[in-house]
Amino acid sequence: MTSITASRSSQLGATTLLTIVILALAWFVGFASRLFAIVRFESIIHEFDPWFNYRATHHMVQHGFYKFLNWFDERAWYPLGRIVGGTVYPGLMVTSGLIHWILDSLNFHVHIREVCVFLAPTFSGLTAIATYLLTKELWSPGAGLFAACFIAISPGYTSRSVAGSYDNEGIAIFALQFTYYLWVKSLKTGSIMWASLCALSYFYMVSAWGGYVFIINLIPLHALALIVMGRYSSRLFVSYTSFYCLATILSMQVPFVGFQPVRTSEHMPAFGVFGLLQIVALMHYARNRITRQQFMTLFVGGLTILGGLAVVVYFALVWGGYVAPFSGRFYSLWDTGYAKIHIPIIASVSEHQPTTWVSFFFDLHITAAVFPVGLWYCIKKVNDERVFIILYAVSAVYFAGVMVRLMLTLTPAVCVLAGIGFSYTFEKYLKDEETKERSSAQSTNTKDEKLYDKAAKNVKSRVLFDNVSCPVSVCNAADGEETAVSGNVRTVISIILVIFLLMFVVHATYVTSNAYSHPSVVLQSSTSNGDRIIMDDFREAYHWLRENTADDARIMSWWDYGYQIAGMANRTTLVDNNTWNNSHIALVGKAMSSNESAAYEIMTELDVDYILVIFGGVIGYSGDDINKFLWMVRIAQGEHPKDIREENYFTASGEYSTGAGASETMLNCLMYKMSYYRFGETRVGYNQAGGFDRTRGYVIGKKDITLEYIEEAYTTENWLVRIYKRKKLPNRPTVKEATIPIKGKKAAQGKNKKGVIRTAKA
Repeated sequence: MTSITASRSSQLGATTLLTIVILALAWFVGFASRLFAIVRFESIIHEFDPWFNYRATHHMVQHGFYKFLNWFDERAWYPLGRIVGGTVYPGLMVTSGLIHWILDSLNFHVHIREVCVFLAPTFSGLTAIATYLLTKELWSPGAGLFAACFIAISPGYTSRSVAGSYDNEGIAIFALQFTYYLWVKSLKTGSIMWASLCALSYFYMVSAWGGYVFIINLIPLHALALIVMGRYSSRLFVSYTSFYCLATILSMQVPFVGFQPVRTSEHMPAFGVFGLLQIVALMHYARNRITRQQFMTLFVGGLTILGGLAVVVYFALVWGGYVAPFSGRFYSLWDTGYAKIHIPIIASVSEHQPTTWVSFFFDLHITAAVFPVGLWYCIKKVNDERVFIILYAVSAVYFAGVMVRLMLTLTPAVCVLAGIGFSYTFEKYLKDEETKERSSAQSTNTKDEKLYDKAAKNVKSRVLFDNVSCPVSVCNAADGEETAVSGNVRTVISIILVIFLLMFVVHATYVTSNAYSHPSVVLQSSTSNGDRIIMDDFREAYHWLRENTADDARIMSWWDYGYQIAGMANRTTLVDNNTWNNSHIALVGKAMSSNESAAYEIMTELDVDYILVIFGGVIGYSGDDINKFLWMVRIAQGEHPKDIREENYFTASGEYSTGAGASETMLNCLMYKMSYYRFGETRVGYNQAGGFDRTRGYVIGKKDITLEYIEEAYTTENWLVRIYKRKKLPNRPTVKEATIPIKGKKAAQGKNKKGVIRTAKA
């Protein structure tokens, strides 16, 4: 007995050690695979939103947390400004600041920028551990290890967590997975402690990312599904009630969230499930204390009355303005054309477009094909916690199809279910045949002992079925037992699965290296012989603004570049990536879409000093402002339909073009003039005519562009960023001599040729 115990403890120790080693390797590989941008370029913040996050974090580290919450940023949204503490999720900044403070306390003095750059790769390891814990609770430790390894390098998650991608999603996916793990744990145990920890994890998620709404709707959906399936239990009541009460109170402590959990329609389903759970609990309590007829009357009548009353109260609160109706972002998730019609600023963002099939394979690879297998296994062996992953997978697949950005929420579910699929399959195909036969024999003996009186009937049914002999393996499969598979087939299938896994590793590394490890502020190209060319036009332009403009200069650009201008140039911007004020953005879009004189009036009203545009016609950069221009027109038309009409910018055949067939409105608008000024006399290639646009692939429609109200201030080396200065026109226009004829006699003058003052007649 002692030897058996010692053997089991040694096996447990070896399994624990192996698990720790695999998770550590997953953390290391996930961290290392996200450093391509650092190795190839430098330690720099990527993209657009991360620049504001870095600027806000730097301000918090310098001035403290409370001054950060009360920080009024006068360099944003001129002349409105922005109260940062009330318009930002502070979890990302607080996390970086805490890590920086701990390192300083340990005498590891690191600049806050380096903490921001390496934060997302570091949290990728924590996400792998959280995914392991969740999958372990749902299925088995082996499936958890598969899932952890998948999410550590999955391109769908790597796209938002490479080094330098200092965005909210870098830490939010860890909080998402850890919250789900704690929810499943609390449901399985019915413990208030686990439910409280789940609420704390949810609070961290709320402070980090607006995607917390997905959690606060998925968990109530899970509770509702369990009630409908007849799986209500006291564990469900304790876990959900404790979680909802604590989570709601804690989430309201985030200034940006405030009273939204009790005053917005997106949070009302969670409250409705909370109320329904109280009713169901009361019914279960009363079931054994009243007659069946009384119970059915109370249940049906009470539920109908309370449900109808709840609906009436909800609509009354919405009508009275106490509860906000569903937002436009909510409707855009269910109607893909809603945003383009009603909220064009949402539809203008590339990551809000519907997902293509190629994107699913690109970001998920083999896991996209295997995760339905894991989903089927969970459906086949369903229990309370597996209902959760089923709902998670189905809802995440739908939302990821509607919006490409939400691939980020689908990736964890795919990794979990793919881990279950691979683990269960490998477990069946790599299991030792002798062990399987021994366990099968033991189970058969046990079954025979319990069902000895039915043995003859079972044998008869196995041998004859309508006078046709039945193979034992087929009969076993018909009775729900596993069909025997030859060793050769098992070996071949296992080798194929291993090859698929290796292909996934190669694909994930390639995609991370070539697609997701290029900072947007630094562009890379290559010559015909393979030499690398670095185009640093963005930082060149921002450095020029910082060194050659006044400290209070106001820069007008499209909202995409607002955060970068404020972060790198340290200059005041009119609009930025926060996009909270659609009217202000529409006014900038109107200025870009109008002719030069009308645009000058708008720029004068907004005190604009410089205008910045992105032009890719020289180097073939497709993300320039000309390609985004139609969205500026649409957003401006939404607020100023009398002045801006989208059809006026199309050719006679209804196409969008800046070439020979472009409309007069297009050729005379401010955006066209600023992009193509002096471009007509420029040759981009030996065999190309002057004014040939590499991005659009044709010669521009108007080459002799003159500017009257603005002047060129600076153009970067590759013409990627162009900066113009608004001219300071005189208050009064000068009248040219002899342009207005004056009739009548000249006034008499004295000898000194001065006017004579005459007294008025009485």
